[in-house]
Amino acid sequence: MNQSGGMMTLDQFTQLMEQQENCPSSLPKALQALWYDKKGNWDKAHQIVQDASDTDSAWVHAYLHRKEGDISNARYWYRRSGQSEFKANLDQEWAHIVSDLLVKMS
Repeated sequence: MNQSGGMMTLDQFTQLMEQQENCPSSLPKALQALWYDKKGNWDKAHQIVQDASDTDSAWVHAYLHRKEGDISNARYWYRRSGQSEFKANLDQEWAHIVSDLLVKMS
């Protein structure tokens, strides 16, 4: 994914976000949603994952509803994703999910 062909790191992902406005369409939907969320576009992030049926997108969907403050909806999506409900702050959860998804891509 990066120049050396290895996996992209969280730092590389955030650097790419600083350099580019639009997310590369080659990234999985769940990562695209996290990209737009971090850029301040919650609606676009939600739009990307709301119709996706994979567990990674469900996980991001859970995070987005937790961020929104809709905890009961978030809990539903955590169950769908097979992930436990995250208790730390939202920035930590964002980084945790991105890191996990980048490892899955490699």
